[in-house]
Amino acid sequence: MAKTRRNMLKTAVAAMALGAMSTGAFAAEVTLRLHQFLPAQANVPKNILDVWADKIEAESGGRIEIQRFPAMQLGGKPPQLIDQAIDGVADIVWTVAGYTPGRFPRAEVFELPFTMTNGEAVSRAYWQLAEETMMDADFKQFKVLGLWVHGPGLIHSKKPIQSVSDLNGVKLRAPTRVTNGMFKSLGATAVGMPIPAVPEALSKGVIDATVIPWEVTGALKVNELVSNHTTFGDDALYTTTFIFAMNQQRWDALPEDLKAVIDANSGAEFSAFAGRQMQADDAPSHKQAMERGNNIITLNPEQVAEWKAAAQPTSENWVAEMDDKGMDGTGLRARALELIAKYSH
Repeated sequence: MAKTRRNMLKTAVAAMALGAMSTGAFAAEVTLRLHQFLPAQANVPKNILDVWADKIEAESGGRIEIQRFPAMQLGGKPPQLIDQAIDGVADIVWTVAGYTPGRFPRAEVFELPFTMTNGEAVSRAYWQLAEETMMDADFKQFKVLGLWVHGPGLIHSKKPIQSVSDLNGVKLRAPTRVTNGMFKSLGATAVGMPIPAVPEALSKGVIDATVIPWEVTGALKVNELVSNHTTFGDDALYTTTFIFAMNQQRWDALPEDLKAVIDANSGAEFSAFAGRQMQADDAPSHKQAMERGNNIITLNPEQVAEWKAAAQPTSENWVAEMDDKGMDGTGLRARALELIAKYSH
């Protein structure tokens, strides 16, 4: 009888254990906190970061849990994200390289005017150039999981902007050191701020215009705050470089098989996916602006040529600055263009 009770007890315990496993009641071996600056429903968290995190959880058999903290829920401001990854305030962060101006100088080569072709090709080029020149320099304080850019950047403004002279006196938000410098040289009053601050700045008149890709205009309701959008035909005025990074100590502490799961979902192919997805997410917001009856200004090749000529000194000055700092700006620019051309065909 006692033996029967013991067997029944063993069976009950086993059933409870099985039930706990099936309902996820057992805690994951590793919990990683992912911190970023956009609302959870925005395209990048929804279509890139969550996709990545879900795959990590699934392919680790639930041994890794990724806790997601959108919209700076762990505290701090967007420019502090990269240090949060380095210091361990967060385990993983997604951030804009240019939120800490001058800190990741080599990545800026992809932000130079009229350099980018499409999100996927330039993201592949960014990853490869980073492997060649940045991992042991600019990015040595953290584990890099992904590097990518968004689709073609454009101008969203309260008043129509067609020619370069239309920028005179316009208070314009730009995302990075390179883009701020470019717009200042083109006659605008450049105002640097992280992207979450854009809607309030537009509504309060702190800025008259902003440059961002279409994909984020929906989440920020920019299409409702301005009614003019200046596009550059088959050319792209600029793009922005992003960093998806992990705390190095957290990475080093992982078992080898869990490192393998993360590595399999990170790197060149993930970066290419992220760049491709960001550009794909341009379409719905572009459509929304058209459906609202907003003024979509598509510059013709002659008009684009004027902008290219006016923006050329930005690229030349950057190359000279990097050369002066011993970073081979000439070589970086040439290699970036070579890689972009390689992946754009």
